[in-house]
Amino acid sequence: MKKIISLILALTIMCAAMLTSCTLFNSEDNGPVAKIIDVKLTDEEYAFVCKKNNIALVDSFNSFLAEIKENGTFGTLVDKYFKGTGEKVGYTVTTTDVQNTDSNLIVVTNCPFEPFEYIGDDGKIYGLDIEIAAAYAEANDLTLVVKNIGFDDIFTQVEAGYADIGMAGITVSEDRAAIYDFTNTYYQASQKIIVAADNTDFDSCTTVAEVEAILSSLEGKKIGYQTGTTGGMYINGDEDWGYTGFSNIEGKGYATAQDALQDLINGNLYAVVVDEAPGAALVNAVNN
Repeated sequence: MKKIISLILALTIMCAAMLTSCTLFNSEDNGPVAKIIDVKLTDEEYAFVCKKNNIALVDSFNSFLAEIKENGTFGTLVDKYFKGTGEKVGYTVTTTDVQNTDSNLIVVTNCPFEPFEYIGDDGKIYGLDIEIAAAYAEANDLTLVVKNIGFDDIFTQVEAGYADIGMAGITVSEDRAAIYDFTNTYYQASQKIIVAADNTDFDSCTTVAEVEAILSSLEGKKIGYQTGTTGGMYINGDEDWGYTGFSNIEGKGYATAQDALQDLINGNLYAVVVDEAPGAALVNAVNN
């Protein structure tokens, strides 16, 4: 009898714990769980990456970008993914090796990074970058092939010639430009900080200096970022990119910014540093 009572008690405690943990993610009951601080910490430019000296593809893509900006197609795509206007189009993600031929446009990307690239509920890939790639493929009578791989692997596959172009909200830098070729830039980006909704440390901040003063005062706090991205360089420091970093903070890399945000919600991180547009999309998703 005592064993039965103990078992019932244990199950009761377990259920209560499960309910408690579930409410952490239930923003409908408890309100927002995260917020993004509206201060741009960096100034970056996005472009598409190609193998070094692939001049034909770079020139062709640059001409295409200029054309769709001129005829309004680019603006329509931007509005679709940043303002929610228009019907989004999804494309199949390949799960097998595809031979790189003149009839294919093989794009390597990294999801989730909404609104630039992300996987929809139907398993297809969506996003600004993907629709630009699809439009280019159609205009040049090519078959679009999209691979969703690790962010760092994008550069490896492009350099090895396994893919034609990398499209994943990639920041242009002198260091990268020495190894790869880039198209003309198509988007101005910046890093921002995401914190828990009840974190008021940055509420009065309006400048980078104010945010960085607070970051410099933190001791032993953990801040997450997506591995291989500017967020990690900003927190940890990178001489080539001009970031001094924060020696008082423990940076922690994740496969995706989504994983980092989840750990923030779980209470394992103080903050997450991420690109502005994907960060806003992630915060909106967890709060709704």
